[in-house]
Amino acid sequence: MIMYLMASLPSCGAFHAPLLLSSCRSRKTTVVATASRAKVGIPEKTTFTPRDAPFRVRVAHPLPPQKKEIFDSLNQWAADNILVLLKQVEKCWQPQDYLPDPSSDGFYDEVTELRERAKEIPDDYWVCLVGDMVTEEALPTYQTMLNTMKGGVRDETGTSPTSWAVWTRAWTGEENRHGDLMNKYLYLTGRVDMRQIEKTIQYLIGAGMDPKAERNPYQGFIYTSFQERATFVSHGNTARHARKYGDLKLAQICGTIAADEKRHETAYTKIVEKLFEVDPDYTVVAFAAMMRKKITMPAHLMYDGQEANLFGHFSAVAQRLGVYTAMDYADILEFLVQRWNVAGLAAGLSGEGRRAQDFLCSLGPRFRKLEERAQGMEKRLPAVVPFSWINGRQVQL
Repeated sequence: MIMYLMASLPSCGAFHAPLLLSSCRSRKTTVVATASRAKVGIPEKTTFTPRDAPFRVRVAHPLPPQKKEIFDSLNQWAADNILVLLKQVEKCWQPQDYLPDPSSDGFYDEVTELRERAKEIPDDYWVCLVGDMVTEEALPTYQTMLNTMKGGVRDETGTSPTSWAVWTRAWTGEENRHGDLMNKYLYLTGRVDMRQIEKTIQYLIGAGMDPKAERNPYQGFIYTSFQERATFVSHGNTARHARKYGDLKLAQICGTIAADEKRHETAYTKIVEKLFEVDPDYTVVAFAAMMRKKITMPAHLMYDGQEANLFGHFSAVAQRLGVYTAMDYADILEFLVQRWNVAGLAAGLSGEGRRAQDFLCSLGPRFRKLEERAQGMEKRLPAVVPFSWINGRQVQL
C-alpha cells in the first residue's frame, strides 16, 4: 500500500485488495490526510472519511466514438469467451456450505469448536482478515464503478441483455458471496468488534472509490485485471496463514474465495488480451496510463470513525505478515506485461505506443530496485497501534 496519489514510484512498502499505504510513513500520512482535509474546508468532524474530498475532483478524458464500436463488435465474443467463465447459481458454492448449520441440533457444538480454533489465531491475522472482508463488503461501489464506464460496456437499463451487462451483474452476484461468508465467520469467532467493522463498511461504501480509470473501459478492465489478481494473492496468503495456525476450515474458506478471484482474473485478463489484439496501440497506452497513476486499492478510503489512517495501518500489517506486499504489486505488474505480451507488440504502434511499451517493460525491475533500496534504508523502530476492529487491542505495524 503506497501513499494513495503518489506521482512517482513508491519508495516503501505497499498493500491491497488493499495498494499498500506504507506503514513506515504512518505518522506522516496522518498529517497529510489532516492537511488535505483542512485545505478543502472539511470540518474535523464529518460523516465521511477525512480523506474522501481530494479524490472527488477528476476530469474524465473523452473516449473516442469509434472505441464504442469496438466493444459493440465484441459483444458476441464476450458471450462466447467471458460469460462461459461464470458458474451456474445451482453449481456455485454458497456461504452456508462453510458455516455451522443453524437448523442443526449440533449448531452450538460447531460454533464452540469454531471459536476454540479462533483462539489460536493472533490479532495481526484478524486485522488482515477484517481488512479483506471490509474490502469485499464494499461491493456496491465496485458495481457502480463498472457501470460508470463508457464505450457501451455498462448496464444501461439495469437488465440489459448485452454480454457486458450480463457479466457485470453475474460477477457481482458471485462476488457478493465472499463478503457474506467472511462476515459471518468473523461474527461467529467472537474475536472481533462487529459493530466497529460494520461502521467501517458503511463509511467505505459512503466514501466510494476513485480507481483513476477516467470512465474509460480500456483502463477500467486493466484495473480490474490487476485487482482480481491482487485479491487472489491476498486471499491465498490468508489461507496459508490460517493453515499454519491450525484452522483448516478458515483456510478452506480463504482458499475457496481465492479460487473465485482467480477465475474472475482470467475473465478480465482475457478481455484486455482481446483489446490488445484488435486495438494494440490504444490499449498499450491505456495500460501505461494506469501504471503511471498507480493502482489505487479499492478500500483506500476505509475509515472506522476513529483512525484517519486506518487503511495505512491495515496495509502495514498486511505487508509485515506477507499477506500482500510491495513485491506482490511488482509481481502482478510483470505477470500482466508478460500475459499480454507487451514486449512482443510491434506492428501498428504509434510513437506514443512505443514509448508506453518501453515504459511498461522497464517498470517492474525499476519498482523492485526502488523498493529494495527503501527496505534497506528503513531503520524505524517497530511501532504498535490499536485497531478498533479487534476491540482496541494493539498490533505491530
